Amino acid sequence: MKKILIVAATAGLMSLAACGGATTNTTAENVADSHEANAAAYEAAADNTTNATTEAVLENAANVEENKADAAQANAH
Repeated sequence: MKKILIVAATAGLMSLAACGGATTNTTAENVADSHEANAAAYEAAADNTTNATTEAVLENAANVEENKADAAQANAH
C-alpha cells in the first residue's frame, strides 16, 4: 500500500514539473485587450468627428486607454 502511494505521489509531482510552472495572468491580458479595444473605439470616433475639440478629447481618451492597456500587460507577466 505504501509503495502505491509513493508511486502515485511521485507521478503527481512529475506531472506538475512537466507543466513548467510558468503561468500567465490571463485576467490581466483580458483587461489589456479590453483597454486596447476601447482605445481603438475612441480613435475611430475621433476620426469621424468634425469638431476639433471633441477630436482632441477622444484622442486623449484613447491615449489613456492605451496607457491602461500597457499597465495591464506589464502586470500579466
